[in-house]
Amino acid sequence: MLGGVRFGLPALFACLLAASCAGPGTTSVPTGASNNGRPDYWGHRAGPQGFDTVIIDAGHGGKDSGATSGTTGQREKDLALDTAKRLQRQLGGRVKTRLMRSDDTFIDLDDRAARASGKSNTILVSLHYNSGGSGIRGPETYYWRVDSHGLATRFQRAMTSVSPAESGNRGMVRRRLRLTRNPDIPCVLLEIGYLSNPSEARLCADPAYRDKMVSAIARAILDQQAKGDAGTGPLPRPINAPPSRPTDPAGS
Repeated sequence: MLGGVRFGLPALFACLLAASCAGPGTTSVPTGASNNGRPDYWGHRAGPQGFDTVIIDAGHGGKDSGATSGTTGQREKDLALDTAKRLQRQLGGRVKTRLMRSDDTFIDLDDRAARASGKSNTILVSLHYNSGGSGIRGPETYYWRVDSHGLATRFQRAMTSVSPAESGNRGMVRRRLRLTRNPDIPCVLLEIGYLSNPSEARLCADPAYRDKMVSAIARAILDQQAKGDAGTGPLPRPINAPPSRPTDPAGS
């Protein structure tokens, strides 16, 4: 469930010189560029291709349990960690992986963003389970950076292909969150299912269903690695916005 990084002056200065950083109304994005090599501040460019590392972030942990299912009693932090480890196993041997947390440890969101930043040829995938009205169900995908749009599209398509039903969920959303805006690498946050929906909570409690979801997510990662943004539609317009802070209004 949805829950400050300082950037160096050289990176900011280089970004301000680039045409793609001219302002919120700018619609041009550098073409033919991948996110190989040095990370950039805004992410106003094409999505990653040929990356070699995936940081897998299991949401919540420690004192922060996240959502709890009233149907199964399962906690989001436990499901997220189990899912992260399953994804790491699925990707084993095909791309390098790093777990943000490997046990029931609390890591502040700003610390997660800072730990992911500054890594070349790397993407961040944050795994969560959702909560809301009991009638809402289905996976959701959150992104902010332009270079994360292709990944987000692939993830939402992949999870929807596994989910047996959708009802009232948001689908794919561009939202400025600490784990979609603040890292300086392509970064996407996944809400795999609603623990507040009794039917979906029972599905998410099933290890076989989590395996199906993880397989789909892994395929989306490998497709992006091989193809970049090909087949994921036009890139969204660049938006220059400040880093997300815990004091931001809800939904900003």
